[in-house]
Amino acid sequence: MRLAGVVAVALGAASINAGPSARRERGSELGGGRASEPLIRVLISSNTPVRGIAAPGGFVLSDAGGNLVARARAGEAWRVEHDGRRVRAVRPDGVPTVWMDEAIRVHPVGDGLLSVGGKPYRGDMLLSGGDSGVVTINVLAMDEYLRGVVPLEMGDLAPAEAAAAEAQAVAARSYAFIHLDRSRPYDVTGGTSDQLYGGAAAETAVSSSAVDATRGLVLLYAGRVVNAPYHAVCGGSTAAASEVWRSNDEPYLQSVSDRIPGTNRYYCDLSPRFRWTRTLDGATLDAALARYLATYVAVPGRDPGRARAVTVGSHTPSGRVGTLTITTDRGNFVLRGNDMRFVLRPPGGEILNSTYFSVETTVGMNGTVAQLTLRGMGYGHGVGMCQWGAIGRARAGQDYQTILRAYYPGTSIGPAQ
Repeated sequence: MRLAGVVAVALGAASINAGPSARRERGSELGGGRASEPLIRVLISSNTPVRGIAAPGGFVLSDAGGNLVARARAGEAWRVEHDGRRVRAVRPDGVPTVWMDEAIRVHPVGDGLLSVGGKPYRGDMLLSGGDSGVVTINVLAMDEYLRGVVPLEMGDLAPAEAAAAEAQAVAARSYAFIHLDRSRPYDVTGGTSDQLYGGAAAETAVSSSAVDATRGLVLLYAGRVVNAPYHAVCGGSTAAASEVWRSNDEPYLQSVSDRIPGTNRYYCDLSPRFRWTRTLDGATLDAALARYLATYVAVPGRDPGRARAVTVGSHTPSGRVGTLTITTDRGNFVLRGNDMRFVLRPPGGEILNSTYFSVETTVGMNGTVAQLTLRGMGYGHGVGMCQWGAIGRARAGQDYQTILRAYYPGTSIGPAQ
């Protein structure tokens, strides 16, 4: 879910809102990015106080038109305040800049990185007023962004697992590339609604080398850059897109077996979440239905009642649960695809690991469900690349091209055009 409806940012034109051709020409202006790289705008926060803006060589602040607003000396820590949509920067001695109706752009002087609240970032920062606080957007070259994505999405990999990091870099670059959209205030968020991004503090040697080794490369199908979804662990088989989401299938997002040839093992079975069990007692199940069910199916009066049965209605081609019927004292409610992951969880708790599970119920004397036990495999939606499978394949000696061809059949790898 994107936050465009919550955050309204006045970015202005000129250098901030450059079109597709300009964004490739300007890469060298931000934190050492190469001129051929597109810029990406990452929403860091929409409501967090912005303090401790600093850089080893100092920084300059400019308005949306590129006009100088203020200059900070090396090591000075500034903050940004907002008054509705207006923002201003404040020096360490409390002297503020003028209020501005559009974003303040912060650019480091020299080779040092900007830090915000003690956390370092490559590129520049755009700071503007939003509905509930200061909106912080990191503007940087694509591969500099990926350096802060790959290690958070894949974990801290060993050098022998570098091919998995390289596959992740290509998949993440493909995802980011197709989300570049200058009609929006930002391209992606830095959280789970897009790709996890931790700035320069998240970078590791293996992941950064993987980004460099695959510089500019994306997944292509029929000559176009494709969305490249990925997930933690498939549990033995990935899923086609339509098995999980309300979407059409893509020819490159098919169900793929993760079985190691000639064995009864799977490339991803080294994951601690390859197999799992979740148990909900009757009271917890009823509370979950009361809180979440009406979001996904029509519930008269929004009160589903107490659960009397939970049964699998159908399975998908990859073996996941396609439909799940929840019978209560008020009727039958059918969940489909990924929706069931957001319902079968403790209220306020983690969503269900996957839709790849079996169901066991214990019914009490009063005819309601006393306990629901789900025994499953995998973690995540199951579509596209299995990250633990990629690690297993890398350990088995596969290169990143082989890994990507396995999980996105029919694709090629090449530069984005």
